[in-house]
Amino acid sequence: MENCSRHLMLTTMTTINSDLQDYAHKRFNILTGEWVLVSPHRSKRPWQGQEESIVNTSRPQHDPNCYLCAGNTRANGTTNPNYSNVFVFTNDFAALQQDSPSFSIEDGMFKAKSEQGICKVVCFSPDHSKSLAQMEIKAIESVIEVWKSEYFELSANKTINYVQIFENKGAVMGCSNPHPHGQIWSQSTLPNEVVKKDNQQRNYYKKNNRSLLGEYLKQEIKEHKRVIFENDTFVVLVPFWAVWPFETMIAPKKNLTCITELSSIENTDYAEAISITTRAYDKLFKCSFPYSSGIHQAPTNGADNSHWHWHMSFYPPLLRSATVKKFMVGYEMFGSPQRDITAESAAERLRQLIEL
Repeated sequence: MENCSRHLMLTTMTTINSDLQDYAHKRFNILTGEWVLVSPHRSKRPWQGQEESIVNTSRPQHDPNCYLCAGNTRANGTTNPNYSNVFVFTNDFAALQQDSPSFSIEDGMFKAKSEQGICKVVCFSPDHSKSLAQMEIKAIESVIEVWKSEYFELSANKTINYVQIFENKGAVMGCSNPHPHGQIWSQSTLPNEVVKKDNQQRNYYKKNNRSLLGEYLKQEIKEHKRVIFENDTFVVLVPFWAVWPFETMIAPKKNLTCITELSSIENTDYAEAISITTRAYDKLFKCSFPYSSGIHQAPTNGADNSHWHWHMSFYPPLLRSATVKKFMVGYEMFGSPQRDITAESAAERLRQLIEL
């Protein structure tokens, strides 16, 4: 009887997994509490669509016209130092202002509140020609160390309650300068996406006394259908609820609330995970792969944030080739996100490209 029950369970799971690859369905994002519509029947084998070789324009190690290169003068007249490692400076055109006056407006249906913040630019390397995918793991470790120190320093500021570390890579993602760099925006309130993740993780932690993302990672590692890489302390996967065609997440296996809790060994493993992921992206359509990446971690509001499990997400727009992009239009703008490529097929494609 026990064998019959086990056979029935396996048959049922096989059917369910087959259904996920054949029929329209919705998948639940446990971190935001939102759904994504998946339509696998529209694109059964997406990587056999249009592919083309793109001639990438080579860049010099130093561009005299680049505002971010070492020793050059930026648009506001400030001269960069002749930096040889990671270089950080306060954004000359910051979206948030530290000296913004405090105010609140409530006039019928009109509601507004002031927002203070500090925005910084992080140049990953003095080498104008290199992206993270082309940097050595040791060099990426240096970037991580700067992320950690900036998070720690900004979190000590009483007006700052959240620190968002991110990178926009490529002109299609709105990046106005090809020099390898990212940004850090810190602000006095929690942004929308962080509020959702904060609520979901807190509610699960209160009920189960365990990390929501930690439990999810255990299930993903066990099933291994969407995992594309893992080392001793980190895992890289295509989330079950992924919205973007080749979206990935890098997360520590241990329940860590923020990047400052990383040990030196975990630093190296994290750098390796970033390197592996970005190199695979560049090989996917034989181009310097554009994306927006960001780290979601515990707020710096002084509250008990033990429910948080930090993670880094990559949202790349390319769909079938280096020139065919995914845009949020139509139903996705007025209804909810939708994707044709399943998370499982995207993970399999990326796995094939990873250099081990």
